[in-house]
Amino acid sequence: MDHVGRQQRLQEGLSGQRLDLLLITHLPNIRYLCGFSGSAAVLLLTESQCVFLTDGRYSAQAHAEVQGARIVIGRKSPLAAAAEYLRSNRRGLGRKAQFRTGIEGEHLTVAHRRQLAEMLPSKFRLQEAPPLVEQARMVKDADELNLIRAAVVLGASLFDVALEVIRPGVRETDVAAEMEYAARKAGASEMSFQTIVASGERSALPHGRASEAAIPARGFVVCDFGVILGGYCSDMTRTVHVGRPTREARQAYQAVRDAQQAALATVRSGVGVSEVDQAARKLLQEQGLSKYFTHSTGHGVGLEIHEAPRLAAQQSELLRPGMVITIEPGVYIPRKWGVRIEDMVVVTEAGCEVLTPSSKELIVV
Repeated sequence: MDHVGRQQRLQEGLSGQRLDLLLITHLPNIRYLCGFSGSAAVLLLTESQCVFLTDGRYSAQAHAEVQGARIVIGRKSPLAAAAEYLRSNRRGLGRKAQFRTGIEGEHLTVAHRRQLAEMLPSKFRLQEAPPLVEQARMVKDADELNLIRAAVVLGASLFDVALEVIRPGVRETDVAAEMEYAARKAGASEMSFQTIVASGERSALPHGRASEAAIPARGFVVCDFGVILGGYCSDMTRTVHVGRPTREARQAYQAVRDAQQAALATVRSGVGVSEVDQAARKLLQEQGLSKYFTHSTGHGVGLEIHEAPRLAAQQSELLRPGMVITIEPGVYIPRKWGVRIEDMVVVTEAGCEVLTPSSKELIVV
């Protein structure tokens, strides 16, 4: 990973954002910039320096993982240590009446912002910075793509486990447990999110996490799951049917599959994310099902399971080569059933590379 290059590119852009320094507190952003994977840290960047601050619990880990930054081990919380460092080293920042200090507004709590303001001299003026690191994270480099591909392959192998377990009378939690155990045995550090196994009427819940409910003798089962491998997430959804599906169920499944294919066909560099979303909705509208599609068509995936960009109406981001996104239209009819199909893809100049290897044929068990 080119952590030093990432730091330098961010530092070069600070003046253009009218910032003298930037305090990074969001842990995935810290990992992206310097490689640290622990749970307590602050990264301080100016145009000329990069300082990593943590506490004594992470001294050994910081020295093993952190790249391109000066490591400071404090006796206080990382945020307090950062404030103390700035107080002690403000002369090194130059002679200015005020230091424009960028903070991550989406990730710093109101209480922590207040504490930081109280700890810093008045010449440090806190202001919310744009999501600079998140914007950089949208486009994955070659190392990131290799890790994501490995996570996707491992995650997809869990679908085979699910197919062995899904049967009438088996609890949803039992299916999820077998999948998660297999993930750990295969090397995953954890699941990307709480595994979704939603059967029968519960399949109409877009985020129907596995429950104690028994799989019915007939109906859809939505399985949405992913793993974290090497720090990077995977995400996929497949919907199977227990028992013989009705004609209506087959038509609904095919409509969702066609909607996903329409969205996939739209993906390429320069296309607006809202266009991809519209492609899926248009297909479902033609089938009279668009009102049952209640979420966005997809999202970015990387160090976090939900990253920018978001593929939805009224979003202005344009796709760029190297972005990793999901394409996941769905139809959810309350008290009846739901269907979702989700793949992860890499955006290319001319289209996209579908990473998820699992079949999308309707599987009946």
